Amino acid sequence: MKVLHVAAECYPLLKTGGLADVVGALPAAQRQLGLDARIVLPGFPAIRAGLQDAKVQASMPPRLGSGPLTLWQGYLPDGVPAFVIDAPGLYDRVGNPYADAEHHPYTDNHRRFALLGWVAARMAQGLLPDWRPDVLHGHDWHAGLAAAYLKQTTPAPDMADAACVFTIHNLAYQGLFPASLFAELGLPAQCYAMDGMEFHGQLSFIKAGLYYSDRLATVSPSYAAEIQTAEHGCGLEGLLRHRRAALSGILNGVDEALWNPATDPTLPGHFDADKTGGKARCKTALQAELGLVAEPTGLLFCVVSRLTEQKGLNLVLAGAEALLAQGGQLAVLGSGEPELEAGFSELLGRYPGRVAVRLGFDEPLSHRLFAGSDVVLLPSRFEPCGLTQMYGMRYGALPLARRTGGLADSVRDCSLENLQDASATGMLFERFEQADFDAAVRRAFALYAKPQAWREVRRHAMQQHFGWAGPAKAYQALYRAALKQVA
Repeated sequence: MKVLHVAAECYPLLKTGGLADVVGALPAAQRQLGLDARIVLPGFPAIRAGLQDAKVQASMPPRLGSGPLTLWQGYLPDGVPAFVIDAPGLYDRVGNPYADAEHHPYTDNHRRFALLGWVAARMAQGLLPDWRPDVLHGHDWHAGLAAAYLKQTTPAPDMADAACVFTIHNLAYQGLFPASLFAELGLPAQCYAMDGMEFHGQLSFIKAGLYYSDRLATVSPSYAAEIQTAEHGCGLEGLLRHRRAALSGILNGVDEALWNPATDPTLPGHFDADKTGGKARCKTALQAELGLVAEPTGLLFCVVSRLTEQKGLNLVLAGAEALLAQGGQLAVLGSGEPELEAGFSELLGRYPGRVAVRLGFDEPLSHRLFAGSDVVLLPSRFEPCGLTQMYGMRYGALPLARRTGGLADSVRDCSLENLQDASATGMLFERFEQADFDAAVRRAFALYAKPQAWREVRRHAMQQHFGWAGPAKAYQALYRAALKQVA
């Protein structure tokens, strides 16, 4: 089975969030199952620079304001084949792939990501003489038009239809554009309709993916249920309920070779669930690196996240003084909303030695934060899946998380019954309210005050497996169902 993943980013070539980690790991796991999984990506500078052994596969005339197009094929560092669309007029921009230096989305994003979908559809229609995918697997709104372009084109008489699978990584990011731009996309007029990509008088790229794809997935079972409700459906809950028979929730995995504290080259000490001495060395080194007071037995909390309201970081800011008053320390890595960046920076100024803040993204530092911290904070308003809690558990940083989406599916609360049967892996709280977050922090301190119980919970958390083998098999079954549908 030939599968083409359609995405805007892919680790390690380009990463702005968890989407890149998924796209960078899932195809490799699928290839281990015998699938011929490949990826197609926009030709952002970092992606072109990181592609190995690249060769031209096709040239195409201008499309969507691109200028002449070139399709390259090369390889990711792990050997997964990847195609890159070279369209300098649309993709060759320094910095963030989606927005300018002032964080304003590029005004031509509709054409930039329509081109990604159009090229993917052309590949499914035989653009390359020696490789044509059986399945197009689109990821998030950037790939939403791939299914629309494919389904709105009559296939060649001797060519079977490719199936389309679409994964929602975060429904809150929908790819919305003014309806006046529809004519630029080159789609038939009937696509701009309620039964299509029209959404309250706008164009919705994610709705196109949801409407035209044969099968739908999202990144955890709980989130699959949540997005069919008004609270979490972002206005698309009606369509998702209508298509619920085609919707699956498949919990993301992590690359357990990359995220392994026993071998991680970024760490000053190595450890595993049974031999944790290296974690203490990591904590001491992290406190020194971040300018925190050296407190080997203090409780060190960390945040590794986009700094957005969705992630619940307003709760962390409001609860920080109580956390620090109980003897904790707080280390923050991330960037995002200016108000949150300013809030954490101001907190650093008031509590030097107790608080550390690094604005931006630093992959090696994120590994050291998980390895050196005791608790990772994830008080999300909603969380489709989340990988941070999985990284934290792998590295012995217990998640303190709200019970929502993938957090609910992957973290077991340290309730008395879960402590009794040794299934606890972290702290969960229910309501998105300050009192609930603050109570969860107090529970973390209470558990930490019982060293044997803390060690048992940490050991069990570190023994959890979140590899990609299971999700890869689940997607393989989804592809088979989609292919039956188009047969």
